[in-house]
Amino acid sequence: MSDVPFGFGPQDPDDRGRKPGDPAGNPFDFSQLGAMLSQLGAMFSNAGTSSGPVNYDLAKQIALQQLAGQGGLGFAPDQDKAVADAVHLAEMWLDPLTALPAGTSRTESWTARDWVERTLPTWQRLCDPVAQRVSGAWVDAMPAEAKEAAGPLLSMLGQMGGMAFGSQLGGALAQLGAEVLTSTEVGLPLGPAGTAALLPANIEKFTEGLERPASEVLVFLAAREAAHQRLFSHVPWLRQRLLDTVEEFARGITVDTSALEQLAGQVDPANPASIEEAMKSGMLEPQTTPEQQAALTRLETLLALVEGWVDVVVAEAVGDRLPGAEALRETLRRRRASGGPAEQTFATLVGLELRPRRHRSAAALWKLLGDQHGIEQRDGVWEHPDLVPTAEDLDDPMEFADRFGRTRKALEDPMAELERTIREEDED
Repeated sequence: MSDVPFGFGPQDPDDRGRKPGDPAGNPFDFSQLGAMLSQLGAMFSNAGTSSGPVNYDLAKQIALQQLAGQGGLGFAPDQDKAVADAVHLAEMWLDPLTALPAGTSRTESWTARDWVERTLPTWQRLCDPVAQRVSGAWVDAMPAEAKEAAGPLLSMLGQMGGMAFGSQLGGALAQLGAEVLTSTEVGLPLGPAGTAALLPANIEKFTEGLERPASEVLVFLAAREAAHQRLFSHVPWLRQRLLDTVEEFARGITVDTSALEQLAGQVDPANPASIEEAMKSGMLEPQTTPEQQAALTRLETLLALVEGWVDVVVAEAVGDRLPGAEALRETLRRRRASGGPAEQTFATLVGLELRPRRHRSAAALWKLLGDQHGIEQRDGVWEHPDLVPTAEDLDDPMEFADRFGRTRKALEDPMAELERTIREEDED
């Protein structure tokens, strides 16, 4: 990176004697800074009072505006009751087919706008580390003299960065809110703990063209929501592990600082909107590092294991009761595999995708564990993160199932397992 301050374009050695703002020299003129900041003032005043790396006031405002009129008045009482009845029925069907007890303490029907408001606190936990790292990388990469010369521009950059992230997040949340079917569809515990939430208006749109009764689709989705809630409520480390892995991804972010120079060339000081457009253009998109790739692999594996477990448990619970269960199962698999709204949201923000690429492999592994070791042993895998399969285990489910059986025996009777190991070593 050149040693010029942020906001300046690269200089030709022959131009060093020219004053800033000279038409033949640097395009950025400090004399325009006051006018530029005053013009930005009006834009900041309309963006809420949110501080930090993401302007969540702006994100919420944009999302709710884009979703205006989409089921914002709530639902009829009979629709609320239909959702509650579907979840209750699904819980009864799930009870004998998993060792994890019901995790739902409250059932709710959400509009798209409800979804934005109820999930925003979790989105803040997910987005803050990433946005903080990106915005911090810009400043960290600047030479000390550049930071000193930039002066008030650094504060302005932080606000603009928060607005740019907020604007992107708001648009992404609006898209998600218009499409998601349940609070856990993206594989993350986005809603309040213990709350099973379905979005009837979105489910109604999803049901069109499926040639299945609406009640059947509702119960199937309720079963998936209830199964997710069992995991997130009774596997205490799972929620935090998912969020921690996103933070690990964030810590590995690096920014191509040479793009800062290109950014400066696209900014028109007389047009504050040009700053936001330049920052949203993707030129400061984080570069993928080996550490990030490792974190992404762990996240994808854990998401696949969550989705695979839900897939297997729900299939066993509803398979003989809902004639269209298998077709619905395949439809949802394809919906996720084709790159749904969750992947687009994170890819838009920081290049982080949430697609459980190994979904089918994970489902096959859970099915094998259940068949070989029973429901109690299968679900016992969730007792500790060290027991959970890795990406390599998804490549060879049979080997994992055999190894898991030996591990459980060792835990139940360590002396017998030690004697068996000694015998095997003597035979070798």
